[in-house]
Amino acid sequence: MTWEGLNRRQFPRANFPCLIKIVHDGQGDEAILTHTENISTGGSSVIIKKSLELFMAVKVEVDLMDGGDIVASNAKVVWAVRRKAIEEQKPSFYDVGLEFLDLNEVARQRVARTVEHLVRFGRQTPMY
Repeated sequence: MTWEGLNRRQFPRANFPCLIKIVHDGQGDEAILTHTENISTGGSSVIIKKSLELFMAVKVEVDLMDGGDIVASNAKVVWAVRRKAIEEQKPSFYDVGLEFLDLNEVARQRVARTVEHLVRFGRQTPMY
């Protein structure tokens, strides 16, 4: 399954600020470390200080903070939106949507259980 745009989510998402590392080719050893805004078995959205090119291939590592191994996947940037700057001295941030491309079944089930648990406690992201 693939996403067809920002407002056509195919997967239930949960608000969940877990740690995520994003690396793309040409970036060398430099990685973007941030927190997820929300997560699903299909992908995640993050807020970062620089924009990533639409459809850019990246590698992600997500710490679900459940005591298990890091969840790793190839991913692609499916949307990127610049946030409105609040103050002139502060840098702009970007909301970026990442689609997981090759989560293995064990990782997919872990993410699904995490989302399911969070949704039960009212942390589901609205479906647009």
